[in-house]
Amino acid sequence: MRILLFGATGMVGAGVLRECLLASDVTEIRAVGRTPTGRAHPKLHETVVQDLFDPGPTAWRNMTGYDACFFCLGVTSSGLTEAEYVRLTHDLTLAVAERLALLDPDMTFVYVSVAGTDHGGRGRSMWARVKGRTENTLQALPFAGAFMFRPAVILPMHGERSKTTSYRLLYRLAGPVLHPLRRIAPAQFLTTEVIGRAMLAVARRGRGRAVLEAPDIYRAATAAVPSNHG
Repeated sequence: MRILLFGATGMVGAGVLRECLLASDVTEIRAVGRTPTGRAHPKLHETVVQDLFDPGPTAWRNMTGYDACFFCLGVTSSGLTEAEYVRLTHDLTLAVAERLALLDPDMTFVYVSVAGTDHGGRGRSMWARVKGRTENTLQALPFAGAFMFRPAVILPMHGERSKTTSYRLLYRLAGPVLHPLRRIAPAQFLTTEVIGRAMLAVARRGRGRAVLEAPDIYRAATAAVPSNHG
């Protein structure tokens, strides 16, 4: 299985990359982003671009022929206007996804959304409406499979770090509480490891459309554990 990965230098994406590198049935991962991952591995190839809205013809050619795209790019809405958040969340995601759907419709697209996303677009939360609109548009694209992941609390594992300063502080302060809670309710407090394994599980399934809330993600990951690592 060949995987295209956006956001490999972020907290979630780094965890997903680790799981892809460990998976025995993954033969190649192409990480696409504005900065290199800093990792070296025989299965890992990188496409570094200045503008993700318009990577260029060579970059697009390098992104074809993959079984699945894991889209882990994301920003917090804090401090952003609605127009800025729409551009970095909805517009950027669709700039990539619409082009990939044209180039490679047999691909499975897996999008990291968030719990509380508003499909109907009538809620008070701006970020929830934008995420909901993004999910709706992705599911309408002609991919073989389109899976929306909606984790709530995500716990970094194996040294992954959030790029958002406030989140790093939160993890530092709340970590001693969150990790024991994860042992009590693992389906609610997902780790980056679990999210990576679940993404691989739905990529192996390939076809279909689904929104996966935190318990669904956990079930997908734990069912996949025996076949995930060689």
